[in-house]
Amino acid sequence: MIFITAKFRVKPEHADNWPSITADFTSATRSEPGCLWFDWSRSLDDPNEYVLVEAFADDEAATHHVTSAHFKGAQQHLPPHLVETPRIVNFKVPQDDWSELGELAVK
Repeated sequence: MIFITAKFRVKPEHADNWPSITADFTSATRSEPGCLWFDWSRSLDDPNEYVLVEAFADDEAATHHVTSAHFKGAQQHLPPHLVETPRIVNFKVPQDDWSELGELAVK
């Protein structure tokens, strides 16, 4: 799978509304074939930073995502709400779901 984590520094005046600002994009992405997950979290240390954790089944699914109409719309709609260009980590991993964190196993 292709596993991506991105950090978005949102302008303070938009931070509380970021979930609604990204709602259509999030919903459309989650319904894409090959999207395994697309989940936003808000930083505990910086209330103006959101972290996006997303995964796609393969290159075809990732290509479909970045060439979709809703992605092109997000390229226009989201940047005016941001302080800076988002930072990203993107890599392929040989699995298709989350693994258990064995060191913190619940018994």
